Amino acid sequence: MFHYLSDELWFPDHEEALADGLLAVGGNLSVERLLLAYKTGVFPWFSEGDPILWWSPDPRFVLFPKKLKVSKSMRQVLRNGGFTVTENKAFLEVMKSCSKIKREGQEDTWITQSMIDAYTQLHNLGYAKSVEVWQDDQLVGGLYGIDLGNRVFCGESMFAKVSNASKVGFVTFIQNNNYKLIDCQVHTNHLESLGAEEISRTAFLDYL
Repeated sequence: MFHYLSDELWFPDHEEALADGLLAVGGNLSVERLLLAYKTGVFPWFSEGDPILWWSPDPRFVLFPKKLKVSKSMRQVLRNGGFTVTENKAFLEVMKSCSKIKREGQEDTWITQSMIDAYTQLHNLGYAKSVEVWQDDQLVGGLYGIDLGNRVFCGESMFAKVSNASKVGFVTFIQNNNYKLIDCQVHTNHLESLGAEEISRTAFLDYL
């Protein structure tokens, strides 16, 4: 049974999550609550018009940087694709682009204006990072997520306007940083192709 949250700053024990990972409903998107969530392995995910939903799935989908798979064709794209990758140069634009990308099986975006406002605050405080992929001085791909300084990066969303752009940003970001774990939250074929795998929630919490 999941819990309804008030303004009190807390989350239930992970073992109380439903089978699909839903742990709690309600609360707010304050900086303090979001930091507590990520520090304890919880993340928000909800649609416009719905209450805030907080998740702690079991198993957890993660990528160990040492297991990153970079195909021969992708290595060629990294060398010759004409992309430039930056970090923290256009955080707001990356979030907005992620919110506008049409995704299979999703009718609307979960990156609401309230999410954009909250994560921009986290970015201004140094906790939220963006990766930008440029081609001919145009933003064509990117991703954003949370870095709490514990060598775990909690990826939130990525987008691509041209083929391979998000992969280039993701691979370059991992190769240029010294993370021990990338939290991908829930399974996607896209990230599985890059080496992401499922581990138990208990094992994931141990890494945090």
